[in-house]
Amino acid sequence: MRRLAGLLVVPLLLLSTAACGDDKASDSASKNGNPAITAGAKFGEKPTLAKGEGKPPTKLKTEVISEGDGAKLKEGDAAEVNYLGQAWDSTKPFDNSFDRKQLFGIALGTGMVIPGWEQGLVGQKVGSRVQLIIPPDLGYGAQGQGEIKPNATLVFVVDIVSGKAIPQSAKGGTVAQDNIDLPKIGTNTDGKAPEVTIPKSDPPKKLVSSYVIEGDGKAVGENDTLVVKYEAYLWKGAKQFDSTYKAGKAVGFPLAQINVAGLKSGLAGKKVGSRVLLVIPPDQAFGDQAQQTVPANSTLVWTMDILAKV
Repeated sequence: MRRLAGLLVVPLLLLSTAACGDDKASDSASKNGNPAITAGAKFGEKPTLAKGEGKPPTKLKTEVISEGDGAKLKEGDAAEVNYLGQAWDSTKPFDNSFDRKQLFGIALGTGMVIPGWEQGLVGQKVGSRVQLIIPPDLGYGAQGQGEIKPNATLVFVVDIVSGKAIPQSAKGGTVAQDNIDLPKIGTNTDGKAPEVTIPKSDPPKKLVSSYVIEGDGKAVGENDTLVVKYEAYLWKGAKQFDSTYKAGKAVGFPLAQINVAGLKSGLAGKKVGSRVLLVIPPDQAFGDQAQQTVPANSTLVWTMDILAKV
């Protein structure tokens, strides 16, 4: 199956009412040579990190600097965090959200962030400050990323500001599907893949973006990061070429990084919580360029559950 991540311009790695944590910061981050927080130790404060001592660990390490009293994060949850990251052998951060004064939204288990974040944050309580020491194989590996050198061990201080479960399905009012020339999409809300029936007639020449289930969430903006479940088909032959349901988990992506024009424009403006039918003509899909299992000049059919924006 062709994964949606393959449609993105860049890989989906870490891009640039909450429970409160304990203000008493432990000194655990300074033990065993782990980089110490030398200033800004309290939850919510921008930290300053010392350089790591000696050789970095070869496995993921998670240290709780101060523990919150909120619920534990689990795979499939959305969270808002503040963070600062720097390389093990550096005292200069390569990125932080504190200076931007804007929380960073993630969805665990959707491939939005590097594996070290996925693994290190699951099980941590909302309101906690944690330090993650991430080896290269769980970070950016041999290729590096921007200022991050190849094979770098990364150190993050992460404040978990909020967390909530992401719905497993679209929820809302069903919308009549009375155009016999368009695909029919199932309206089940049990988290399982909806049935898709594609007519044998010729596909439409223009983009179709219509509600199957209309949710009551906020409208999707062109710069939003979404968490979705979907199935994708070729109109011709009704052949499926991608599905998140087969993988058993949702995926997350910044809408602005999708390079399929019909997906980007078809999802913008739709309400979170909705199931949307998208029929994308070739000129708003891949045009005359074949893409793995997608032949040139293909009309594509998507059913997309917009579960959340983070």
